[in-house]
Amino acid sequence: MSKLSYHNALIHIMVTMSAADRTMSDSELAKIGTIVKSLPVFAEFDTDKMIDAANDCTRILQQEDGLDQIIDNALECLPDHLRETAYAVAVDVAAADLQIEQEELRLLQIFRHRLDIDRLTAAAIERGARARHQTI
Repeated sequence: MSKLSYHNALIHIMVTMSAADRTMSDSELAKIGTIVKSLPVFAEFDTDKMIDAANDCTRILQQEDGLDQIIDNALECLPDHLRETAYAVAVDVAAADLQIEQEELRLLQIFRHRLDIDRLTAAAIERGARARHQTI
């Protein structure tokens, strides 16, 4: 497989997060779309390619070592300064349906460890997501 773009790597992280609990909710899918359309890191991304990137991710995840491959691909193509962004978009997708399941918490822990996000940074990212997704 050729090297992914950092856009595709971020989309793969989000799709993997959404699929962690075996259910890709409408709110999670909508959040992925909103992130891709609104974050500056995706300014140069052709949103018409989002479905292809998500399908590519799904194919990879169906392989025996799919999760490791998704993370290894991200580590290979994401510049260091986008690793926090990768963790942040994963947290936002997990928080999108206002209920984070055990599988999602475990995947966030794996992402945090593999992306080398320190605990303080992770806590700040998680607290920011909690604040953004708060309801009355």
